[in-house]
Amino acid sequence: MSDRLSPSDSAYLRELLKRRAAIDLDASKQYLLEQRLDQLVRDGSFESVSQLVQQSRTGMPQVDTQIIEAMTTHETLFFRDRYPFEVLQAKILPALIAAREKNRALTIWSAACSSGQEPYSIALLLLEHFPRLTEWPVRIIATDISDKVLTRGREGRFQQIEVNRGLPVNLLVKYFERSGTDWQLKPEVRKLVEFRKLNLLDSWGLLRPDVVFMRNVLIYFDTNDKRAILTRLRQTIARDGALFLGTAETTLMVDDGWERVSFEKSSYYTVRS
Repeated sequence: MSDRLSPSDSAYLRELLKRRAAIDLDASKQYLLEQRLDQLVRDGSFESVSQLVQQSRTGMPQVDTQIIEAMTTHETLFFRDRYPFEVLQAKILPALIAAREKNRALTIWSAACSSGQEPYSIALLLLEHFPRLTEWPVRIIATDISDKVLTRGREGRFQQIEVNRGLPVNLLVKYFERSGTDWQLKPEVRKLVEFRKLNLLDSWGLLRPDVVFMRNVLIYFDTNDKRAILTRLRQTIARDGALFLGTAETTLMVDDGWERVSFEKSSYYTVRS
């Protein structure tokens, strides 16, 4: 049974998450706070959720980091939802390759990349279907707020259950090696992805991306923060670039500078002309 948070502790945690990670949780999400933080207690990090909150209140930044990492959803899998990767392969990349033939450079950004399945899916797609891009300075930049998942991403090591979710068997055999009971991506795949720590409300310091995967991220921000992120991205992304959001996310009523483009069973956004 999870520890029950007092109203003051719940309010403190919600303010901490808002201030440090821009995660916007209303009071109705107290059950989620209790559930995620109870996991830290069961892992043996703390005697109780109350003790965890007390240590955070006394100014222990390492505890704040544990709270933020516990509350950040890291659900991901290879080729998640499939359709965005299909439109990337069939429409977006061919058009960008043709448009970039002169300078022969391409940058793809995976925001909130978690443990790396999304950016590595992009890398595998490039290797399989666009081998000519191995001659280009292609950059796949993967960012997340969590040091823990970034470390996992850099290692490129995944459990059997993780490679069973969404990853075609032929790609597993071709691009992975056995590592104990796990599977690890071969070095030629891992080197294609650059992992960086980044809070979306802080300075980005990124090169001008051509494609951005920012899927299932904006749902955790309030409207003002969503608008700030989308506005900055609109000023950063290449004018002919493409933005992928999650199926439950939209720019509608947030930033009218984006235009939704439907393609078969998927959609993406471009900067409105």
